[in-house]
Amino acid sequence: MYRKHRAKQASDSLLIGCLLSASGGLQDAYTYNVRGQVYANAQTGNIVLMGQNLAHGDWMEAGRYLLPVAAFALGIYTAEAIRHRFHTRSIVTHWRHSILLLETGVLALVAFLPQSLNFLANFLVSFVCAIQVESFRQLEGNAYATTMCIGNLRSCVENLYYWRSTGDPERRHRTLIYGVVILFFMVGAAVGGKLSDSFGQWTVLLCCPILLTAAVLMLRIRNRHLRFITLLSGAEEDEAIVTADPED
Repeated sequence: MYRKHRAKQASDSLLIGCLLSASGGLQDAYTYNVRGQVYANAQTGNIVLMGQNLAHGDWMEAGRYLLPVAAFALGIYTAEAIRHRFHTRSIVTHWRHSILLLETGVLALVAFLPQSLNFLANFLVSFVCAIQVESFRQLEGNAYATTMCIGNLRSCVENLYYWRSTGDPERRHRTLIYGVVILFFMVGAAVGGKLSDSFGQWTVLLCCPILLTAAVLMLRIRNRHLRFITLLSGAEEDEAIVTADPED
């Protein structure tokens, strides 16, 4: 009999995935609308535009798209360095807390950068998008991404097909969780696009409370009066309980 899968740790739960996806969508809308129409998350578009400008001999414009691609690569490297440096059996925090705090600090800094430094703003946002997508890769035991939708959309439709073909309730559940994550990404992008008209460069600050909320939900809460915070994450275990899995 099918039993609904629960996340092993808070970072693996649907609630955390939705928060991070909303932040990812907001960041992408922010860099496109406020920082010179550059996509911070989906580097495929930046690589296409870089190649197109190289073909036309426009080296300066090509360099504008090279920066976020390089930042994304640096972010992946940094995330792995943090994971290996801070991988611990702490009873309170987890190495992913370091990731979220770093993201929050960098995005707060981006909000204060003037329009004349858009190249630096895009570099920094691409950097934090990369460390986020590298650090949060599991959703209830399934691979997913928090800063882009193409893989999530593929998985959603694939599971939809198998659910409709076999009636498997697990496939139905997977279809729904991928669909919800995509929806939250879209909501984040919509909010980011709307607020960009009013708040301009300060819009990115909205990501900070979202990321900090995710960090709090991932804490190991021992106080019985605050235990509901841990329960909200929807995980079987607290984030700080680290297994023997070297990839954790």
